[in-house]
Amino acid sequence: MEDHTSPVYQARYGWDIRTIGVVVGGAVFTAALLLLDMPLVAKIPGLALFGAGGLFMAYVAFSRKVAFRVDETGVLLGGSPARYSATTVHVPWEDITGFVLWRQTVSGASLPYVGVTRREGAPALPGDGPKARAILKHLVPVPADVAMSSRAVNGWRFDKDRLVAAVSHFAPDIPVRDHS
Repeated sequence: MEDHTSPVYQARYGWDIRTIGVVVGGAVFTAALLLLDMPLVAKIPGLALFGAGGLFMAYVAFSRKVAFRVDETGVLLGGSPARYSATTVHVPWEDITGFVLWRQTVSGASLPYVGVTRREGAPALPGDGPKARAILKHLVPVPADVAMSSRAVNGWRFDKDRLVAAVSHFAPDIPVRDHS
């Protein structure tokens, strides 16, 4: 259980409505594939997709890895659960100029993101490069710098009030902008 009295804001991967939906949906489709009389050639891809997808999301929820953290040192952007160590990054307060809450909408579905804006000349983050920036330019509604330093709120619960309180405590001059 998270300590809600501490000025530190920390969110961990766990069970949220989207994760529960994927795990339950994967289990239902996997059961149907196993119980229905259909050719093996049709079952194998379905089992790989739905069974593995559901198991992976359950692993993410049970892992309880840190998805996002704001503390006295800065911000920890938790990595992708599949490559957590390689994609987790710490952004120190001296590199942060603001926070941005934004949404990515694709085919009617919307996914919230939380990110930081960083000072000019801050060290590059993992995955940053000209190819990634060129792709992001066409896919996201925020500048590539913000997209690179953002994390999707997927598999964890975001609490805007706790984020604002932590930022106000540790870096009161840094704004939190809500563009969602």
